[in-house]
Amino acid sequence: MSQFNSNDIAAATTPRRITHRTRGFFHGPITRLMSPGDLGQTLKPFVFLDLFELDLHDSRTQMPIHPHSGLATITVITEGDLRFDDPADVSGYIGFGGFEWMRAGGGVWHGKEMSAGNSPTVQGFQLWIALGPELELEAVDSQYVEAQSVPTTGPAHVILGSYDGMRSPARSPDGITYLLLRLPVGSQWTFVPPAQQTVAWLAVARGELEGDIGAREGEMLLFEQSEQAFKVQASPNGEAVIVIGSAVPHAHELHLGRYSVHTSAESLVTGEANIERLRTLLVEAGDRRQQGGSVPVFKG
Repeated sequence: MSQFNSNDIAAATTPRRITHRTRGFFHGPITRLMSPGDLGQTLKPFVFLDLFELDLHDSRTQMPIHPHSGLATITVITEGDLRFDDPADVSGYIGFGGFEWMRAGGGVWHGKEMSAGNSPTVQGFQLWIALGPELELEAVDSQYVEAQSVPTTGPAHVILGSYDGMRSPARSPDGITYLLLRLPVGSQWTFVPPAQQTVAWLAVARGELEGDIGAREGEMLLFEQSEQAFKVQASPNGEAVIVIGSAVPHAHELHLGRYSVHTSAESLVTGEANIERLRTLLVEAGDRRQQGGSVPVFKG
C-alpha cells in the first residue's frame, strides 16, 4: 500500500484548483510556455520553460552559444536522445529520463555542449530556476546524468530534489522538486508535494490527462499555492508523458537581464559584467568544438 493513501483520498475529493493554463508561444520547433517576465513571476523559483522538438542533425535547428548568470538550467529528455562529450565528463547519451543540470552562477556561456544522438529528433523540456543570493554568483557547476542513474518511484523519475525516499543526483538547491512521469494508458498517480513546497505546476509533453486535471499535449497548468496533493490520470487513448514541478516560494524580487535572473540590481550588474568578461575570453579561446560537434560549457 502507498504511504500516500490519505492524501490520495483528499486529492480525489477536493481537487486542487488550477489558476492558469497556457499553450505558450510557438517559435518553430520550440514552444515557450513560461518566461521570467510573465508566469515566472508567479511560479518563481521556476521562471522559464521551453518544450522543444529538434533535429540536431540539421544545423539550422541547433542552438547558438549564449550566456547566463544568476540561474540554473535543467534540460530533461522526453523522447529520443542527445550525446554529451565534455572534457570534464565522460562521453555518453542522455535519453528518456536523463538530464543536464547547469548552474550558471556568476556567469557562463553554453548552448552547444550536447549534440545529435542516435535518434532522428529529440524532444524535451528546458527549465530555468532562479537561484538565491547564496548561489547566484557562485562558480559554475554542470552535470550530465544518464537515464540509468536517475532514481524512480512508480512512474516518476526524480530529476531534482527528493521524492518518496528517492533523491536525484543533481546538485540542485534544497526546496525544489522536479519529476518526469510516463503514465501508462488510463493509469492514475497522485503527487504529494514535499513540506512547504506550495508552488506547483505541470506540463504535458505527449498524450493527454483527463479527470479533475484535464490537459492536452503541449499545455502547462499552474496550481493555487498550497501543500495539497493532486491526482493525474492518463487518457484511455494513450500514455501521457508529463513533468511536475513544486518548490518553496522564491522570496526575492526578480531582476532580469536578457539571459540573466538575479535577486538584486547589484548582483545583476555583477553577473552581466562577468558575462562580458567571459565573452572576450571565449573569442580568444577560438574553435573549441569536440570531435562529435559539441562545444563544452565555457566557464572562463
